[in-house]
Amino acid sequence: MNTEKVASHIINWLKTYAENAKVKGFVVGVSGGIDSALTSTLCAKTGLPTLCVEMPIHQAESQVSRAEEHIKQLKEHFKNVTKTRVDLTSTFEDFKNAVPQVTASAKVDLSLANTRARLRMTTLYYLAGLNNYIVAGTGNKVEDFGVGFYTKYGDGGVDVSPIADLLKSEVYELAAYLKVPTSIQKAQPTDGLFGDSRTDEDQIGASYDELEWAMKMQDAGKTAANFKGREQEVYTIYERLNRINQHKMVPIPVCEIPQALK
Repeated sequence: MNTEKVASHIINWLKTYAENAKVKGFVVGVSGGIDSALTSTLCAKTGLPTLCVEMPIHQAESQVSRAEEHIKQLKEHFKNVTKTRVDLTSTFEDFKNAVPQVTASAKVDLSLANTRARLRMTTLYYLAGLNNYIVAGTGNKVEDFGVGFYTKYGDGGVDVSPIADLLKSEVYELAAYLKVPTSIQKAQPTDGLFGDSRTDEDQIGASYDELEWAMKMQDAGKTAANFKGREQEVYTIYERLNRINQHKMVPIPVCEIPQALK
């Protein structure tokens, strides 16, 4: 990948989109992960106002410190970058107390994890509305179009997706070129939605390198029957997630009424 040209292309695309939409700048949720670090850097390099937002909810200290390190670095290099911190922990706890209480289960844990993401989305759009900004998404190609590893109307609720055509390996390559903090480049990818130390790989059952391979194999028309051992296991994981998460990747179904009935 020609990192210099790709970076320039994305930066120009973001700036042109914002100017055509007649908005002033961007809002980006910064988590301490590689995707949000790259996205916020690309937005900052447009020269347009870029608001970096920290939204901890029982967040691990390591994630908080990486986010703060990245934002500090951005502010030192770009005068158009500002930051704000909205601690949503108490809001999340209020929500849990307000909804009907049910027996703890994996489904409950997942629903609450998605709730965290949706509270953050609401916060980003509130801040975007106040400032006439747009929300820049942080999803990469593997997450958004491969396994659907994001929350519908959570981190999937955005106005623009500047890195959604980049594989995870390409995200790392571009982040290194743009000098994203080393601590973020080396950190294990995690969505941080469960309040524990589980990584993306723990949840998915495969690494991003493995998922990229499976994505390419599916594009080449391969099936699980073409592989054995770990490769077959990975491909099966990818194929299953790609199938069950199609509802995130395709337009919302609309019930079209036959003209004869109107």
